[in-house]
Amino acid sequence: MKISGLQPVTASDFPGRLAAIVFTQGCNFRCPFCHNGSLLAMDSESLIDLDAIFTFLHKRKKLLDGLVISGGEPCLQPDLARFCYHVKEMGYEVKLDTNGSRPKVVRALLAEKLVDFIAMDIKAPLHRLEDLTGTSLYEPQIRESISLIAKSGVEHMFRTTDVTPLLSSQDHENIKDLVPQGSCHVVQPFVPENALAPSLRTM
Repeated sequence: MKISGLQPVTASDFPGRLAAIVFTQGCNFRCPFCHNGSLLAMDSESLIDLDAIFTFLHKRKKLLDGLVISGGEPCLQPDLARFCYHVKEMGYEVKLDTNGSRPKVVRALLAEKLVDFIAMDIKAPLHRLEDLTGTSLYEPQIRESISLIAKSGVEHMFRTTDVTPLLSSQDHENIKDLVPQGSCHVVQPFVPENALAPSLRTM
């Protein structure tokens, strides 16, 4: 696991749980509104040692309920399942944040019961993926992940960042149409200060 960040506590990122967050390196999207731009590339010099992560979690076992695995895109990590297994073995619940581009990874995690909550970002209506993610390669995978997560029986939500300069009201309606009935869809505010695209930072 290539982890570049650790937030010791959050009361808002894992619904119903007090949790910590780890941020993995690397992402296959280049969303202009991304606020974690420092995590997009693989940079071995800024990694946090896994032993330090597990030591931290061991010390917080009586204080925290869960761990959020965010990014970057965690599903790019080849040893994600093993990491989740060790975290679960410590007694923590696991929440996965994902962009939905790796449904095979999500399916495997669900099959092994290694995640307790999944939050998937739906960045844009599928016909506008390239504008909002920098790539148009993942439409089938995103559709598959949405269906897989919705039918999984695992707690989940779908999220969309309200990037007003880039998403119209019609875009938001098209995104809502992608969300299966019965699944939660949250529209979250856009925070421009650290946006990957400099033109968005002054909004």
